[in-house]
Amino acid sequence: MDINDERTPLLGSSVQSGRIRRTASKLCSVESWKRRLPITIWLPKYSFEYLLRDAIAGITVGLTSIPQGIAYAMVAGLPPQVGLYSSIFPGLVYMMFGSCKDVTVGPTAILAALLAKYVAHSADFAYLASFLSGCLILLLGVLQLGFLLDFISKPVISGFTTAAALQISASQLKSLFRIKGASGDTFIHAVINFFKNIKTVQLWDTLLGLATIVALVLLKRATIPVTSTTPPCRARFAAVWLYVVRARNALVVFAAAILAFVLKANDITPFALTGTIHGGLPNFGPPPFNTVVNNQTVDFDGMLSVFGAEGLVMPLVAILESIAIAKAFAGSATVDATQEMLAIGACNLVSSFCQSMPATGSFTRTALNHASGVVTPAGCFFKAMLVLLAVTLLADAFYFIPRATLAGIIVVAMFSLMEVDIIVKLWRNSKVELLIYTLTVVSGACIGLEYGILCGAAADAARALAQAARPPLHSQSFKVGNQDCVSITLTGALSYSSSQHVQERVRQHVPPHLSLVVLDARHVHAIDLGVAENLISVILDLEKDGHRFLLWNFKESLQKLFQDLHNGFESRFVDGPSIDQHILADKHQVAHL
Repeated sequence: MDINDERTPLLGSSVQSGRIRRTASKLCSVESWKRRLPITIWLPKYSFEYLLRDAIAGITVGLTSIPQGIAYAMVAGLPPQVGLYSSIFPGLVYMMFGSCKDVTVGPTAILAALLAKYVAHSADFAYLASFLSGCLILLLGVLQLGFLLDFISKPVISGFTTAAALQISASQLKSLFRIKGASGDTFIHAVINFFKNIKTVQLWDTLLGLATIVALVLLKRATIPVTSTTPPCRARFAAVWLYVVRARNALVVFAAAILAFVLKANDITPFALTGTIHGGLPNFGPPPFNTVVNNQTVDFDGMLSVFGAEGLVMPLVAILESIAIAKAFAGSATVDATQEMLAIGACNLVSSFCQSMPATGSFTRTALNHASGVVTPAGCFFKAMLVLLAVTLLADAFYFIPRATLAGIIVVAMFSLMEVDIIVKLWRNSKVELLIYTLTVVSGACIGLEYGILCGAAADAARALAQAARPPLHSQSFKVGNQDCVSITLTGALSYSSSQHVQERVRQHVPPHLSLVVLDARHVHAIDLGVAENLISVILDLEKDGHRFLLWNFKESLQKLFQDLHNGFESRFVDGPSIDQHILADKHQVAHL
């Protein structure tokens, strides 16, 4: 006994030190560092074929990133060039740290909509938001807290996305129809303002905006089918036409800009134009930690108070968007959520020094990147270079882009974000989740996107707590020989919140005329102390009334818990694939007594 007592702490200390050494070795290994800098994995294997395919994909995505970057900057209330900067620098950072070849990082409509109310005070809030989002996302990645995202369910995410799409689409009514008045902070406000000012609708902007929407929809559907019997010439034309379809946003903008330029040359300006874009490189430097609002200086604490707790929604949405997109396009490959958080955090942190707005993965551009055959994250480099070329050498050409065309592009993009089919699925399978989805959409559209996701997450948490407090208990009556029995099946993890419920349900499931009760714990993962105490109490009470209990297939740890709470309880525990033999043995034992 003395020898064993001396060895126990030594063995425990040895095991603990071994774990520390293995953890340190894992963190400091070359493979671990390569995993945190994925460019070191794929760059040594890079080939000329990869270069061509990545260049084609990057240029194709870049042609879409230019008009979308300008449009999303306008949604946020920022100068158009900020949207282009936000397509350049995050992409370069993601090329080094990103783990998913398909993901394209840049400004998104949802982040732009969340940012708009802060930018209404000053554009400096956009750059500080990028810095703070980057720091927070990096911290979550370093601490490996990605599991927190698991608490936001699919109905909440889908409802939030739908509410954002509705709000962003409604905010574009002002540019689409060129009406007077404010665009509105929420979907409801935007719709109300539209109808208040509907008499100020401008005909030519309306026609151009609607024509843009129709052209984009037709181009998206105008694919040429190819089969094994298709002639080679038609197959080659179909392949070329596919790239035309993928670059439809850029083509529509190009056509509208040419039209506006020709009309302007003839002293005709029927459309509201984007106007002057201050091209060139951004002013590199730290993000602003103070700003001027209404001729008053606001310090860092004051800027933080403007963001408030609602500001935490932006980094949360950035992580959700990027990881969800990475999982959608990863196929059978696993997604390293921690690495994606580190990559998105680094993208925002670095780009905040380059006058950029918050950025994350874009579903539309990622889908285009994937369809264009990208091979490695180097596609982000070619996309960034094309946008950089546009903002430095071609900035003057953006002057003639009609605002109605950009609004039409955003509206079409928003329709692709709405998951309407989820309503039917939830209606058929889970009315409670449909209620949560509806609450998220309605609150997001009426109150604000931040409150929408908070209301949805809170309702989902309440649903999870209700399920934990009211776990299902299934009962089944059966007969062994001539003896009537009832089996009560416990399921899941029985937490303290369900202790009273479990006790009451067990009592309800035991008919007065049955003498033998089987508690089946095959599907139980854990039982809290309070639940165990209440189970023991109801078992002892019912045994006083003449009932007998068999506790079937309880785990060893649970048996120990019950025995610690009540001495002599071990006689009720039985194990095995069948309960019949134990019932018969119990019957013989009772008869013998």
